[in-house]
Amino acid sequence: MRARTGSVTPGAAWTAVGTFEEWCLARIRQALAGASLRVQLWDGRSIRLSDHLPVATVVVRDRWTLVRLLVDSDVAFGEAYARGRIEVQGDLVAALETIDRACAGRPFQRRRPRARPIAPGASRHNVHTHYDLGNQFYRLWLDDQLLYTCAYFAHPGMTLEEAQRAKMEHVCRKLRLRPGDRVVEAGCGWGALALHMARQYGVIVRAYNISANQLAYARDRAAREGLDDRVTFIDGDYRSIEGPADAFVSVGMLEHVGRHNYADLGRAIARVIDPARGRGLLHFIGRNAPLELSAWIDKHVFPGAYPPALSEVLPDVLEASRLSLIDVENLRLHYARTLACWHARFEDHVDEVRAMFDDAFVRTWRLYLAGSEAAFLAGDMQLFQVVFGRPLDNDQPWTRQDWYEPHADAVL
Repeated sequence: MRARTGSVTPGAAWTAVGTFEEWCLARIRQALAGASLRVQLWDGRSIRLSDHLPVATVVVRDRWTLVRLLVDSDVAFGEAYARGRIEVQGDLVAALETIDRACAGRPFQRRRPRARPIAPGASRHNVHTHYDLGNQFYRLWLDDQLLYTCAYFAHPGMTLEEAQRAKMEHVCRKLRLRPGDRVVEAGCGWGALALHMARQYGVIVRAYNISANQLAYARDRAAREGLDDRVTFIDGDYRSIEGPADAFVSVGMLEHVGRHNYADLGRAIARVIDPARGRGLLHFIGRNAPLELSAWIDKHVFPGAYPPALSEVLPDVLEASRLSLIDVENLRLHYARTLACWHARFEDHVDEVRAMFDDAFVRTWRLYLAGSEAAFLAGDMQLFQVVFGRPLDNDQPWTRQDWYEPHADAVL
């Protein structure tokens, strides 16, 4: 019989393992084969999950946590990390990225999603849970305009603030905005894009949101900046959209619509945009293929969220409503860098966050930010910008060149 202390021989079959704990370690190694990690138990026994040099060591503090990792790995890891029953010694982002890469395409991964309708009341609850944690919390680690979506690093040396302004410009150029255009924005956050469009492009914006904190902030900012005559912030989601518009835009909203409701969104867009020149842009976190979101994130961070594959968005949102796909751009690595900036700023203010909430909250959000960065680095998540318009609109740019040349009046 093998010794019951020290390291477990990599790749040992369970029949050769001397204890239940060592059998569990062997099963973890089998499930995460190729991950550059070491897993260590509370008594010092450990196993390397591959022959590569470990980027980090995952320390499991008790037997119950070890068992839960085998039964429900996704939720168990996140909950145990939040409670301090799992520690990651080393680079947390690198540890999570190597797990993502090892799990890519495995049959034991999350199931294909089932369509679940999200009613208006559920949408408000989901948004309140995540976005109404308090503006003071988000001010600690977002940019100066509180943009909580992927930035656009047009140049490598950009700060987060510069990259977020560049993102707004990138969106505006793709929308081909002209003075006097009527724009509908669904899911406007703290209002930065709506105000940017009105200020820099002379358009009239109706911006919809169902977060009370964000709406109050956006309305106050619009009044302070003298833009409340051109930007109206409305309490409602995409189902509330009324009146004609020349352009539709949503940045970071589609993830909260729910797969079952995509056709409703498509009909809402088609109903309001101009029948001849109407156009729009969807900016959203997505996947290469349909897959359920992490159960831990759904339970503890982003209830109801679902990042779709393009194969789920295009048929119901665009094709069913006779809208024409014009362009798709994937900004995956831009989001990884955005998250790295957010994560670093979060860590700079971690004591303030802990004072607002508690240590479990800090650890939950640390894992969420680090895990999201890892998912984009590993290719598990994508960031799509989809440009669309009316099929008979021939007033289209001949090339993409105009999208990469700043507007003459833009302040970057």
